[in-house]
Amino acid sequence: MVKKLLVLSAAIAMSACTASPNNSSSAVTTSSTAISTSSAITASSISSMVVSSSSAASSSGLDIVNCGGNTLNGASNTPIRINQVGFLPNAKKVAVIEKPANSQFYIARASDDVKVYCGEYSNEATWGPSGETVRMAEFTALTTPGTYYLGDVGGRKSYSFEIGSNVFNDLGEAALKAYYFNRASAELPSQYAGIWARAAGHPDTNVLVHASAVSNTRSEGTVISAPKGWYDAGDYNKYIVNSGISVYTLLAAYEHYSDHFANLAVNIPESNDNVPDILNEAMWNIEWMENMQDPDGGVYHKLTTKNFVGTVMPNQTNAQRYVVQRTTAATLNFAAVMAVASRVYSNFEQAFPGKSAAYRQAALNAWNWAEANPSVIYSQPSDIATGTYGDNDVSDEFAWAAAEMYLLTGQSSYLERFKSIDAGVIAPWWGGVGTLGYISLAEHGQAMMSAADYQMVTDGLIGAADGSVAKFKATAYGVPLDENALGGDFYWGSNGAAANQAFVLMYANSLNPSQDYVDATTSIIDYLLGRNATGYSFVTGAGAKPPVDIHHRPSYADNIAEPVPGFLVGGPHSQQPETPACDYPSSLSAKSYSDTWCSYSTNEITINWNAPLVYLLAAIQNAP
Repeated sequence: MVKKLLVLSAAIAMSACTASPNNSSSAVTTSSTAISTSSAITASSISSMVVSSSSAASSSGLDIVNCGGNTLNGASNTPIRINQVGFLPNAKKVAVIEKPANSQFYIARASDDVKVYCGEYSNEATWGPSGETVRMAEFTALTTPGTYYLGDVGGRKSYSFEIGSNVFNDLGEAALKAYYFNRASAELPSQYAGIWARAAGHPDTNVLVHASAVSNTRSEGTVISAPKGWYDAGDYNKYIVNSGISVYTLLAAYEHYSDHFANLAVNIPESNDNVPDILNEAMWNIEWMENMQDPDGGVYHKLTTKNFVGTVMPNQTNAQRYVVQRTTAATLNFAAVMAVASRVYSNFEQAFPGKSAAYRQAALNAWNWAEANPSVIYSQPSDIATGTYGDNDVSDEFAWAAAEMYLLTGQSSYLERFKSIDAGVIAPWWGGVGTLGYISLAEHGQAMMSAADYQMVTDGLIGAADGSVAKFKATAYGVPLDENALGGDFYWGSNGAAANQAFVLMYANSLNPSQDYVDATTSIIDYLLGRNATGYSFVTGAGAKPPVDIHHRPSYADNIAEPVPGFLVGGPHSQQPETPACDYPSSLSAKSYSDTWCSYSTNEITINWNAPLVYLLAAIQNAP
């Protein structure tokens, strides 16, 4: 399927560069100095800027002063890997190129091809995951706002990028707005959804209790109502386990950067109700989660059809939906989220009367069920064939929930339970959520905990961040991603894992400010937006080469050329598990990505990958 590219920064052609003939006062800079220019930031709209990937102007053929060379080729398949959206003015700015022709590169203004910066590539280094021998081009000293490109003596050029204090505004809005586009049980009218407007689907007011989910109060076939929530990924089902980490990360983003999100409006129906849009959006899913709790306190693992439906719009399928099996993992995820929601929404009692108290009780009921049923592991029923989110080790869920219950109630027994579990701090994911308990305790528990306990929590977070920094400094691409015999960091959802490393890095930075933490986070943002071995920006609608044929049913079935914007795709996955095989360009781990519908393991989207993207884009703009 040939599609146009919805972009935040257009791929424009660039000429070879010298001191401009019509601006003789412009001077060439060295790698340690940058010229001040008058270029203004132009924030392009994610919902309106549609260009062809081949859009380009011709080269002017000017001689390059000091950097050598005089020919520039098109950027459509550039070997220069760079953040295609841009950089904050004082951020570390790095591009990567494979086997440059010589040691020098330059930065030029996109508007007039005036060269404003010259520098030298780093020494060559090989990155095992991509099999490439590369050099880095650093231009951190260039801080003047504007739109630029990077070129070199070999006639190669990068996609254009911006430098500016607002460079991530559109992207941050789009990443949050993506949740609105994945709402279940809702019509998306054009005033909010633009060209991606669609009819409502899946009202979920006639959901059946599956045989695996029977309890003393609900028999097989009992009808319940569980509307709202988000479609989990590219399919139309809703899963509690994945909702847990997703909702938590959005609520944490608000708690940690409340001023930022108080001013971030993304044009949803609830906008302008005196509640930040991030909390309105999270509430859409929390209200679904409420209805997934059985009267006995246990929580259903998922709400699903028996099989995945075809590539149709939400309103074009009416297959019966079921709630399936109460599990310990789902119940503990629920308990943790409800405890956090009780705290957060207590400040919005007028908008959500009674919600805080209801969430507190729901959390207590869920915890009590999990204590009485500590090892109920999800087992896929024979007549169900949708996603499992199976988790055989629920110790980390107990740790996270215990931390949140301690903060909710102040009862020391919950803290002792947390301490008794060696969950450790890792980049969190749906099957490893213990880190979330550490973050909550560090943020809210200092006044409640002993100095030794608080130090234990913060040391764990800082130690994990230091580990990411060490990896960031060691790799040839300058990103905290590497491989081992099992694939290393390039597994299913590798982009989400990278974003969650940044989540931990930026929270550690709030505890112990470090330029290394900020630089490592910047490198992850750069990686996600184009400084990677595939050359793609991994966010739909962002950059000159974003994903187009994502594994997302509404984007596939809506007859709109551009996919829904703002979604982070899964990214390279070394195992390439699809059967029959998809068309992958390489078997190398870091290049194992395919922008095709077929590649659900690399090109699908999910709510849990977007959440850390929302977090880190807020965090990097508000870093101490």
